[in-house]
Amino acid sequence: MSVKLTHTAAWKELNKQFQATKKQRMTELFAEHPDRATQFSLEAAGLYLDYSKNRLSEHTLVTLCDLARECDLTNNIEALFSGKHVNFTEDRPALHTRLRAKHVDEQVNNTLQQMRLFVDSIYDQSWRGFSNKPITDVVNIGIGGSDLGPHLVTKALAAYTQNKVNVHFVSNIDGTDLFTTLKSLNPESTLFIVASKSFTTIETLTNANTAKQWLLQSFPNPAAIKNHFVAITANPYRATEFGIAETNIFAFWDWVGGRYSLWSAIGLPIALAIGMDNFMLLLNGANVMDEHFRSAPFEKNMPVLLALISLWYINFYHCHTQAIIPYDENLALLPSYLQQLDMESNGKSVNQKGASLNYETAPIIWGGVGSNGQHAFHQLLHQSERIIPVDFIICLQNSHPYRQQHEQLFYNCVAQSQALMEGQTSEQVFCNMFAEGMNDANAKTLSKHKAIPGNKPSNTLVLKQLDPQSVGALIALYEHKVFVQGVIWQINSFDQYGVELGKQLASALQSSQAAVDINASTSALLQLFKRSDQKK
Repeated sequence: MSVKLTHTAAWKELNKQFQATKKQRMTELFAEHPDRATQFSLEAAGLYLDYSKNRLSEHTLVTLCDLARECDLTNNIEALFSGKHVNFTEDRPALHTRLRAKHVDEQVNNTLQQMRLFVDSIYDQSWRGFSNKPITDVVNIGIGGSDLGPHLVTKALAAYTQNKVNVHFVSNIDGTDLFTTLKSLNPESTLFIVASKSFTTIETLTNANTAKQWLLQSFPNPAAIKNHFVAITANPYRATEFGIAETNIFAFWDWVGGRYSLWSAIGLPIALAIGMDNFMLLLNGANVMDEHFRSAPFEKNMPVLLALISLWYINFYHCHTQAIIPYDENLALLPSYLQQLDMESNGKSVNQKGASLNYETAPIIWGGVGSNGQHAFHQLLHQSERIIPVDFIICLQNSHPYRQQHEQLFYNCVAQSQALMEGQTSEQVFCNMFAEGMNDANAKTLSKHKAIPGNKPSNTLVLKQLDPQSVGALIALYEHKVFVQGVIWQINSFDQYGVELGKQLASALQSSQAAVDINASTSALLQLFKRSDQKK
């Protein structure tokens, strides 16, 4: 795309529409169009999206789709799926969709078969520890995409756990994470998965080396490593240097970005938890969403619509944050997962040509599970001056036997989106309190504090149930949403150079290679730590 985004005809038209409609209330839109809920909803890949509670008209939605066309989104989608080098700064494709295609290529199929054989060997107990005990616990050691995706899905699909092995996750360089995990485990029956694309990630390698020392304290024989360690990496040489047998290494390719990698062998802990057949259903659910994304017209394309609606708030309403609120305890890790997916992908400030942007990109993603949030941060959503778009996520069917709780959960979710949109005026509050017997003066005073402005936007995503296919589709939906926004903002959604400097400085500080003219604040903090260490 040669023309600047803000110079496109659609962008200029959106600016005009924003100025003309920015104070319009959603309740007015519903009053004008009684069938709005039907017009502004769609189903895809087993998911139902209600986007009717948004501050946009049908005309604005059409213009947003025009913007996507001006930005050549169709050809960019084909470039993604066909293997073009969409990750242009690193000169490689982003082919995570190939991992979940209906007909995978040979190298992907070989890895899937290797995963199946491995899972089977753990399940049937033919894989034994060094002392010939079966494996009861598996610890996944990774960070970022090598942790967040598998951890999210394993928790999300807890109802599908096969109970053949306990799966644990360690990511933080804070030793507390590894220590508290290991203290209840038996080295004789514990297996470690070291997940690192480069096999140079400092947090992962530090934890992996500590885990190796923990194992060798019980078995002072390096041969034990073969029975208790496997690796998932694109750098098998480093893995063998660590001591992991070549036969215990699962392939990971440079055309799979870390935050898009749960569909690869990085998903091994998922397969161990829920079984390989369910893992394949997870891939299938994502593939169905892929096909929808690739073929549906923009006006009926769920990832495209989510991306455009979000862009409307970011670039025209200047909303800096977006809340992700799943009304399902098993999706508690979804906001954290989407933080990396969205902010690491699109938290950029230069375009494809390296020129500075004059518009905002990725929002700050945050959130938490409902209904807990109603007793915490929902106060800010309802009564602050900020406009914070919300994605509510809820299932029609629950994975537990407590139907009464699930009904209350569902009603609470729907009520929150209603309250955000409709609000309650001080006059309405006054009338209600006066009718309940409060005197006129107190009712007038308190009504100002209890009024809810409303007109706050939200989407509601409804899953039939939290099963492997729906979870796969849900994650793929957000992957494609992020990609669409990256295309329109003219940025590379597949690199993450911004995370490197802090790592480099930490390494330099620890190895005493920091510059002589280190700033006074950093120097003082280092001296404080060194003095504390000397007192031990």
